[in-house]
Amino acid sequence: MADRKSISGLTDEEAQEFHAYYMQGMVGFTVVAVIAHILVWAWRPWIT
Repeated sequence: MADRKSISGLTDEEAQEFHAYYMQGMVGFTVVAVIAHILVWAWRPWIT
């Protein structure tokens, strides 16, 4: 069953590995964005 390919051309194991890296990247980007927003808000609050 591991030889079966999906529409993307990835095996199930490859898709799971890609998903794990994608989620790590998304979480990392979100953390950086939240920290940046907190720092900008501390510098110049847009809601007073």
